[in-house]
Amino acid sequence: MDITTREKILLLLEQHRIMTVATLRPDGWPQATTVGYVNKDLILYFLCGPDSQKARNLARDNRLSLTIDHDTPELMAITGLSMAARARAVHDRAEAEEVLRLMPLKYPQAQAQALPLKMPTPDEVRIFRVTPLVISVLDYSKGFGHTDLVVC
Repeated sequence: MDITTREKILLLLEQHRIMTVATLRPDGWPQATTVGYVNKDLILYFLCGPDSQKARNLARDNRLSLTIDHDTPELMAITGLSMAARARAVHDRAEAEEVLRLMPLKYPQAQAQALPLKMPTPDEVRIFRVTPLVISVLDYSKGFGHTDLVVC
């Protein structure tokens, strides 16, 4: 991946804090859900309930598709990412604690207002590490529906 594309991906990841993840239900139908995320470079992390549908779906099939984008009033200003990825539960306690430390940093407004952001412990949630396989960078400023496809 060229440096310009990598920087664009990292900028989009930095500018956003929620994504839509799609997992596969037992009946084969996709299930799309909005979750918060943090990232370390191109690796993303999200958390969910240990017994949630997402956690059960990923335990059975760790393939995940996701999108990260935002609303814009200008059609030709649409930008975003979509990824095909693998999601694996984080079992390393130090890694889990680091993710839980990073998550509130995505919400500086709450910190500035001294609002309590009580984060769960690693034992109370399931944390997933999302490793991209293919990233599609959507940028309509380069033309309607323009995407740059990156194989990781």
